[in-house]
Amino acid sequence: MHLYETHLPVANTAASQAFYTEIVGLGFAHRDSTRDIVFLWAGDERRSMIGLWGPSTIYGGDFRKSHLAFSVSLEELLNAGEKLRRKGVICQDFNGNQTDEPSVIGWMPSAQLYFHDPDGHSVEFIALLDEPPDASFVGSLSEWQKRTDSSR
Repeated sequence: MHLYETHLPVANTAASQAFYTEIVGLGFAHRDSTRDIVFLWAGDERRSMIGLWGPSTIYGGDFRKSHLAFSVSLEELLNAGEKLRRKGVICQDFNGNQTDEPSVIGWMPSAQLYFHDPDGHSVEFIALLDEPPDASFVGSLSEWQKRTDSSR
């Protein structure tokens, strides 16, 4: 099982479409101009999609900030901070501190970077890690790697 689609209320579908295609890297799927909705592909092979709903629509008219996470490879995540910064996007770690370095949540374990879209929705790039979980750890990827390398 996997999540096929989710929807976000946005103030401006064109601006959000540009952000999610140019900054996040999603693919354009369809624009329903009669309802001010844009659909974007998340990942390959039409496996998942996101709907961006403008303020005149049923979902867009009830605005609430949301969070969504995109699974990426560790290599993509390691390059994401600098790439996003070059595009004017500020990244944060799990604790909300500005950084280009991914943080690690040990219980999963996973490495991630967080940033915000034009409407203030929290966006996350996440990569699951292969090491054994450690629920007591929350910190930087470099701290996690030092810790896990020294335990071998």
